[in-house]
Amino acid sequence: MTAPNFILTFSCQDQVGIVATVTGKLAELEGFILDSQQYADLDQGRFFMRIVFQKGGDAFPEDTAALRAAMAPIAKQFDFRWSLTDSEDKPRIVIAVSQGTHCLNALLHRWKSGFLPIEPVAVISNHETCRSLTEWHGVPFHYLPVTNENRAEQEAAILDLMEGSNAEYLVLARYMQILSDDFSTKLSGRCINIHHSFLPGFKGAKPYHQAHERGVKLIGATAHFVTPDLDEGPIIEQQVERVDHRATADFMARIGRDIEAQTLARAIHWVAERRVILNGKRTVVFR
Repeated sequence: MTAPNFILTFSCQDQVGIVATVTGKLAELEGFILDSQQYADLDQGRFFMRIVFQKGGDAFPEDTAALRAAMAPIAKQFDFRWSLTDSEDKPRIVIAVSQGTHCLNALLHRWKSGFLPIEPVAVISNHETCRSLTEWHGVPFHYLPVTNENRAEQEAAILDLMEGSNAEYLVLARYMQILSDDFSTKLSGRCINIHHSFLPGFKGAKPYHQAHERGVKLIGATAHFVTPDLDEGPIIEQQVERVDHRATADFMARIGRDIEAQTLARAIHWVAERRVILNGKRTVVFR
């Protein structure tokens, strides 16, 4: 049997000796490094690293918990914000969607085909439109209608669902609702949205119509973490497509649906492989 791979990611205040200490410890544990990427943000004085490794000898810890315990003193020494996971431990996600199916379908198709390393535990929606698509893929569907009057209760139900299913992330796959500040704060770093525009331009509603009015020559989509500031969260991935003067707003929207689906799927793939680390208002993405 192939030895399991483990993924260590961390960030900390930059200083001399971090790499030597971490890799030295892995050598002491007889860990065999398969891939290593690092980045020093000189402006912020922060250091970021992602290491993929596996068992290389008999001294290697017997499980993930023992491995974490072995690395914990170094994490404390350098004040790591860190994660250590078995690469087979796929993040459990809840997907929120309104009526558009393109982003949801892209995620479920890639997951079902074995190309997206996630475990979708539920799809929630304020409409019934996506029920058949969701259940065809074998994923539970939860109809949670929302109004201004019941928004707090509906968001509480989403949080209960995430907690009950041990979901790590909430993915907004064209969920056409503005989340409350409290909800966004509670899911800080755990909620990912696809915005149908190339942020920071054309925020809010109808970005393709805004783009058409400005006569843009590039349209795009942005996957980002959600914060209480609308469409201002740390960006994970962006893609663009060239258009010209003949493009109507509806034509841009049709092109945009493909870009949105691809951008969100790529961002979720990177998050699932523990390639994305928050860096204040930005992200570090180890591709």
